[in-house]
Amino acid sequence: MWMKRMSVAALAASAVLLLPRVALAHAHLVTSAPAANGTVQGPDVAIDLKYNSRVEVKGSMITLVLPGGGTQRLTLDRQSNDVNLDAHAHLKAGSYTLRWQALSTDGHITRGEIPFTVR
Repeated sequence: MWMKRMSVAALAASAVLLLPRVALAHAHLVTSAPAANGTVQGPDVAIDLKYNSRVEVKGSMITLVLPGGGTQRLTLDRQSNDVNLDAHAHLKAGSYTLRWQALSTDGHITRGEIPFTVR
């Protein structure tokens, strides 16, 4: 009986140790350009989103919320590496928001928003 309890405890401990590896596979935003609530010089704005793990371009997207409230889906540039989503836009002065969706290699989608201002 004692051995059976030890085996169950060992199995549970192993499962707990494996959980962080699974959680790290989700693509979470690490850095962005433009930075959240930052100000950039226009009209040509480079967009660079860096994640903590690999992202799949197919299934990922960046949408720009324009000052008037409309939206514009941006075409992703050729990626500089497998943890980035890159794009560019020609923008007038005003307040914008980037809405991003990243598909990680584990099949999970993460989303977020980055408000910024163009001068």
